[in-house]
Amino acid sequence: MSKIAILSVNHQLAPVEVRERVAFSPNELSNALKQFNSIQGIEACVILSTCNRSEIYSIVDNDNAQQILSDYLATTHNIAREKLDPYLVYFEGDDALKHICRVATGLDSLVLGEPQILGQLKDAYHAAKEADTLNKLLEKLFQHAFSTTKKVRTDTGIGSSAVSVAYCAVKLSEKIFADLSQQTVLLIGAGEMIELCAQHLNQKGIKKMIVTNRTVENAKKIADLYDAQSISLKQFSSVVYEADIIISSTAASVPIIGKGLIESALKLRKHKPMFMLDIAIPRDIEPEVAQLDDVFLYTVDDLQQVVDNNINNRNKEKTLAEEIIISENKKFTHWVAALPNEEVIQAYKKNAYQIKKSAVEMALKKLKNGGDAQTIIAQLGDQLTNKLLHTPFSNIKQKNAKQLNHCAFCIPKNKAKKS
Repeated sequence: MSKIAILSVNHQLAPVEVRERVAFSPNELSNALKQFNSIQGIEACVILSTCNRSEIYSIVDNDNAQQILSDYLATTHNIAREKLDPYLVYFEGDDALKHICRVATGLDSLVLGEPQILGQLKDAYHAAKEADTLNKLLEKLFQHAFSTTKKVRTDTGIGSSAVSVAYCAVKLSEKIFADLSQQTVLLIGAGEMIELCAQHLNQKGIKKMIVTNRTVENAKKIADLYDAQSISLKQFSSVVYEADIIISSTAASVPIIGKGLIESALKLRKHKPMFMLDIAIPRDIEPEVAQLDDVFLYTVDDLQQVVDNNINNRNKEKTLAEEIIISENKKFTHWVAALPNEEVIQAYKKNAYQIKKSAVEMALKKLKNGGDAQTIIAQLGDQLTNKLLHTPFSNIKQKNAKQLNHCAFCIPKNKAKKS
């Protein structure tokens, strides 16, 4: 009997050196899907591969589903099973249904409620669709996960609060500027935090971004990713007045932005507001800058407090999200339970149309040969009736008395007595 089976290697058990070994690169994903789908017993599959998890979602008609999935992951990445086994997590049936919904909603993520995983799951689904490795059940499973996530996002606040410093920085920017796409951003530094800020700002449609760093080549690496301008740190004072948003994170031992520089910039800007975020330790921006009108200066401590509060808010919403998943999964379970009946109906319907086609062709042939129309039509009716009733009558004969009481083709006892 076919069942939903999921194999996962994720951040909760596996260190990064294990996760990177079982990752699937985008250019090999299509071949991996087709290869796995060709294994006997595998009816459909989707492969999700991110920095935090590699997971195989499958419909399997085999009692040894866990072994099949585990062997494939180990073999395709050339890893001995005994070395991989401690990091494998297997889900089946209702547990698999719960797992995919927790992944899609971000409840299973490193950062609770993060939204990026849903997009990654959708990409994995579309890759499987292109590789033709989906079937009706797996298609429905993913559509169910997507719709459940939409309901969780709509009915809870699990994803509404920023829980990373970089993401929080962008959210704070939006409170000051209604349309971020019209603002100019100056990013100072070239580390991971600056790159994350650039990524989030780019997603908001920022059209002009300037990246500056002591080593301009490092600034260019980030700038090239987001079609931004790169300049050296020696040049940045000449463009400060252009920046509506300044985010700084360098390794400088003393502040690189003073009150005087920002005062001059504000005059050139005709006191148009500036949002400044200092996420460097030691600080890059003199604290006195906060005294200036039209300047909104935040430090990493300010943001961390917001992040901590937001994590607490997300944890409060987690219980509600779990309840929604349980409720929505009951609907999916009912659909799966009815699936065999639907398949029987479709098969019976197809067979009925085939019987009709054959009977009509035979009747038309008799009419063409000059047969009596009234007789032929009567024979056609009898033939169709007998053939269409053959299967349900055969099933009725095999039922016991108790089952007959629930048979759709039986006459209820109370009605039988009245007749």
